[in-house]
Amino acid sequence: MGDRMNNPEWAGLPVVVTGLGLSGISAARVLHRLGAHVTVVDGGDGPGLAAKAAPLVEQGLAVRLGDGATLPDGTALVVTSPGWAPDGPLFAAAAAAGVPVWGDVELAWRLRAPHPATGEPAPWLAVTGTNGKTTTVQMLASILTAAGKRTAAVGNVGVPVLDAVLAEEPYDVLAVELSSYQLHWAPSLRVHSGAVLNLAPDHLDWHGSMEAYAAAKGRIYEGNQVACVYNLADPATEALVREADVEEGCRAVGFGLDAPSVSNLGVVDGLLVDRAFVADRANSAAELGAVADVNPPAPHNIANALAAAALARAYGVDAKAVRDGLRAFTPDAHRIAHVAEIDGVAYVNDSKATNTHAAAASLAAYRPVVWIAGGLAKGATFDELVAAAAPRLRAAVLIGQDRGLIREALERHAPEVPVLEPAPGQTGAEAMTAIVAAAAAAAEKGDTVLLAPACASMDMFTHYGERGDAFAAAVRALRA
Repeated sequence: MGDRMNNPEWAGLPVVVTGLGLSGISAARVLHRLGAHVTVVDGGDGPGLAAKAAPLVEQGLAVRLGDGATLPDGTALVVTSPGWAPDGPLFAAAAAAGVPVWGDVELAWRLRAPHPATGEPAPWLAVTGTNGKTTTVQMLASILTAAGKRTAAVGNVGVPVLDAVLAEEPYDVLAVELSSYQLHWAPSLRVHSGAVLNLAPDHLDWHGSMEAYAAAKGRIYEGNQVACVYNLADPATEALVREADVEEGCRAVGFGLDAPSVSNLGVVDGLLVDRAFVADRANSAAELGAVADVNPPAPHNIANALAAAALARAYGVDAKAVRDGLRAFTPDAHRIAHVAEIDGVAYVNDSKATNTHAAAASLAAYRPVVWIAGGLAKGATFDELVAAAAPRLRAAVLIGQDRGLIREALERHAPEVPVLEPAPGQTGAEAMTAIVAAAAAAAEKGDTVLLAPACASMDMFTHYGERGDAFAAAVRALRA
């Protein structure tokens, strides 16, 4: 790490870092250690941001709060936090001045160093998609660990990617979650193997169009060395593979829930099967484990496991490590997490289902369902989701600012489903107590009360984790 920290090309370089979030602070500290003259800008100016800024100022960095739109004179590079939309005035000013804009992932990619054992930087196995990224990357890291590799789940999850590439003890391989934001700002990224899990409308307010969103996701395939992993059930992901410019010999590898054809991974008689990374793909297959090894074995999670397995196999991991890694994996909270069963009714927390695609996958795993849904729609529409879920619904309990959009979709596509709105205008734990009580009253023995909001949470809660915690606490209180 020392050589990178003493690189003279960074000494005194005037760099602007946007945002005081986790990735922005990480980038600012790294650039300061490199010797750059760092100015951190943020459009907010509240006490919380001031508290984050104080340690940076003490270390000698400049911090400018309340103005995230003006590019300081003389700036040579902008390193942006992922959430900053590309049409902002600061980026327009950078473009006009010919100043490059990188994300934290681009900076990390350029700061990689050779691994002492191989002489090459640690490979990146990268995952993106509208849903399932975090789970898939964590499964992948578990599989790589089972194979005896020093690894970590990094990027948009777990360890900041900059911290990972600059770690004192180098990693053998990294499992990297990448958002569309991060990919947009990573022009030189070229990973060992990448996967796009699925594509559905999301973050269109940031990207401006579905085409731009898909193009950002598709950047993960550019320059792939070994495998471009795609979802056989989602033709849009295969289309991105076809459009990608990859290294010679890189292969397209599909995953799906049916028996796999040649060069794909799939499921046969309850087993996870690989027909891509075996010597005789036409006539043989490798058993990677069982569906029962996936926790939980919901259809979309089995697909996540197959995608993780495909990336691991592309890296050379053996079948036993795939099985052992999947068995060792424990999903994070708020992802189709079983909270309790009370009076024959199951309560499931999938607060992480913050868009319609994720909610559809969650709803498909249960029947009958009392569905708790709503929040901030982020420009989404709900007709397709509601039409598909209608046969599964016992009732719908609607919450949050944009619940009316879901109510209208229910009126159009599921008029027979009772709709409850128990806490209009309320926020926080008190609102969730009323919401869970209404859902419990609507449920019958054998039903699942499912929190899969299909919306963001910030209208009622700080983040989806707080929303899920409030749900779990309200469920446990039913027993009191």
